[in-house]
Amino acid sequence: MLQELLSGLLAAVAYGVVGTLMMALGYLLVDLATPGRLRDLIWVRRNPNAALLLVSGLVGVGIILTTAIAASADDLLLGLVGTVVYGLLGLALMSLSFLLIDALTPGRLGDELAADTMHPGTWVSAAAHVVIAVLMAAAIW
Repeated sequence: MLQELLSGLLAAVAYGVVGTLMMALGYLLVDLATPGRLRDLIWVRRNPNAALLLVSGLVGVGIILTTAIAASADDLLLGLVGTVVYGLLGLALMSLSFLLIDALTPGRLGDELAADTMHPGTWVSAAAHVVIAVLMAAAIW
């Protein structure tokens, strides 16, 4: 019984570290997509566009990682590897969706994300992040 508890705690810590690293990478990708520093846009300027895009990316990563963990059965090492691979793929696809939306719409989406007033294009990108995450979760499961 104690062995199972310790194994579960080890798995929780390992998956927690992987999840934290994936969210940090997601933060960096959104930071690259927006002009200026993301921390300043959100926490100093209180920019709703940057915050919405970051939230959608974090929720998307959470959906993907949670599904990958749930589908990994009892093999911790294989589960961790799968979680990292699916997380990276999800981040890559969310970044690609941002670039495609930016290419297909007028102006630069990154500039709109830095605007102080809410821009409808941010909602489009945010929805794309969540839809990609849900599709990936269905594929994993």
